[in-house]
Amino acid sequence: MEHGYDLVVIGGGPGGYVAAIRASQLGMNVACVEMRGTLGGTCLNVGCIPSKHLLHASHAFHEAKHGFAKLGVVTKGVALDLNQMMSSKNEVVSGLTQGIEFLFKKNKVDYVQGRGEILGPGKVKVALDKGERILDTKHILIATGSESTPLPGVEVDEKKIVTSTGALELKKVPKKLVVIGGGVIGLEMGVVWRRLGAEVEVIEFLDKILPTMDAELSKTMQRILKKQGFSFRLGTKVTGAETTRSGVNLTVEPAKGGKAEQVEADVVLVSIGRRPYTRGLGLEKVGVETDRGKIKINSHYQTNVAGIWAIGDVVDGPMLAHKAEDEGVVAVELMSGQASHIDYDCIPSVVYTDPEVASVGRTEEELKAQGLDYKVGKFPFQANSRARASGGGDGFVKILADSDTDQVLGAHIIGPDAGTLIAEIALGMEFGASSEDIARTCHAHPTLNEAVKEAALAVEGRQIHA
Repeated sequence: MEHGYDLVVIGGGPGGYVAAIRASQLGMNVACVEMRGTLGGTCLNVGCIPSKHLLHASHAFHEAKHGFAKLGVVTKGVALDLNQMMSSKNEVVSGLTQGIEFLFKKNKVDYVQGRGEILGPGKVKVALDKGERILDTKHILIATGSESTPLPGVEVDEKKIVTSTGALELKKVPKKLVVIGGGVIGLEMGVVWRRLGAEVEVIEFLDKILPTMDAELSKTMQRILKKQGFSFRLGTKVTGAETTRSGVNLTVEPAKGGKAEQVEADVVLVSIGRRPYTRGLGLEKVGVETDRGKIKINSHYQTNVAGIWAIGDVVDGPMLAHKAEDEGVVAVELMSGQASHIDYDCIPSVVYTDPEVASVGRTEEELKAQGLDYKVGKFPFQANSRARASGGGDGFVKILADSDTDQVLGAHIIGPDAGTLIAEIALGMEFGASSEDIARTCHAHPTLNEAVKEAALAVEGRQIHA
């Protein structure tokens, strides 16, 4: 048995590795256990980062082939080297995972490669390639993340029927890609392969894509993706899949019941959500309570078992890397006796399609359901000079403010660089900003951020450029 740890973190993803580093900064003796063999979790290895690199690379290819001419840039013989694109992606991932290992060394965090299992309060067993280690610790932080939710009747082989992991590693561009699920991951991967030449069809059980986002964003995004060549089957469920020599035959039917149909595809991406990954942790033996697969915690991220904490995708809330990071920081600060908190109304969510989609705070549907009286300010990117000059005029900024106090309650953006623009509003909301606070803040010209200012002005009908 190894003594002396103040904290053992199980999971080296965004929540786990950030928590480990912050705990070390606070003077704790820390170990981080990770079974993947590389740090960074799903996000860095087979999620957020490789998908963003492919989104960037596929955008460059698509622009070179279809968008340069109108700018007066003449190109000939533009071709796709998919092997090089994948190699470039892998190089980025490798560099960043090694960067986390460097940060661990810099911050004196012990990196233990193996599968962690909780034996009881203060004891973690790590299964190594050869043998095992028992770590003795004051605190245990569970940060094991999530995995793709399986779909009954559709067996994943990561070749023809893939999760997001397999969709990042396809050897050739499929003639037709069917995406099961109209959420963030499915749409982002659909955009990658559509740009590279695939026909893309999205099958969604509900009657809209991006179902958790503001309805106006959802409708606008679907219209834009249709213009880009996507097709959609909404209100439809997939009941079975058969792999053939040439591809996959899916059986689909209306979600509310009806006649079954067959849909053929070269590749099928199953992207219906994610579920907490807690397999092999020993939660039942230790007595850690769960609810529908998620670990139950109090407001300080403590489970019902003393000394065992949990953060990120294994607990309630949105499954976002930045949410897990912040929870990791707050949890270890609370462990050390500091006062710390997260305002969950101010956590942004971004879809990295083209254009991007970003939200923070409450949607119009949520405000209506809560019976709150609110005002809406909207401004289109068609009227923003920087967006037009850069060739990106689709979309809008929408700000929702309380009718009485003018406090910003939510914001929703679809347009160029929406994921960056949303940060200004999230920061304002953290400080309890009113729409007038944003409207009276001087914004540089010409910038995309001026659309945020104009939307804030529009809350009181004072927009200038539309």
